[in-house]
Amino acid sequence: MRNLKVVMIAATTVCGRISPVPIGSNLDRQLLEKMRSETDATLMGAGTLRSDDPEMKGPDGDCLDNRIRAIVSHSGKVPKDRKLFHEGPQPVVLTSLAEERRLSEELGNCAQVIGLPPGPQGLLIDAALSELSRMGAGSVLIEGGGKLNYSCLRDRVVDEIVLTVCPVISGDIKSKHLVEGEKPLGQPFLPLDLISCDSAETGELFIRYRIKRG
Repeated sequence: MRNLKVVMIAATTVCGRISPVPIGSNLDRQLLEKMRSETDATLMGAGTLRSDDPEMKGPDGDCLDNRIRAIVSHSGKVPKDRKLFHEGPQPVVLTSLAEERRLSEELGNCAQVIGLPPGPQGLLIDAALSELSRMGAGSVLIEGGGKLNYSCLRDRVVDEIVLTVCPVISGDIKSKHLVEGEKPLGQPFLPLDLISCDSAETGELFIRYRIKRG
């Protein structure tokens, strides 16, 4: 599985919030769509699916026929009425072994449902990425969810972070954060190496980091 390149992408406020969406400009949207076209799969949390109803489309609003669109949900709370299940190729839903049969019957032909073993917090991320690798993915774009982002960073499966910092501040304690977990990811921080940082007339910063290893 570690032959798989994993990139986490997000747009945040200056104070690190990722909701409510959309936060970024059309430039940020174009970057997201470009990253989708350059990767083989997306892994997204079910909370993001429930709140934002994304379709995971590529440039020009097209569904990318050979690209895997995957949702991860420990609880199995995956609404069948989301656009994802009715447009483009059949998505993949990764859920707990306990919910696999029920969710498979509930979603029917709308999705391929795969059960995964439990991890320290939710599902085992390594197992989810291994399934995507088995399906032919050589690169995966993580489109979290603060909890999914935390799990991926905690399990050290992320290679790079593509981050858009938008020129807005929330301050709302109820807004979701870029990364949401119970413990620090390092001692106390997870260190990053800066790959690039570009500014735009929109006031946004487009930043790319590499996760430091060792």
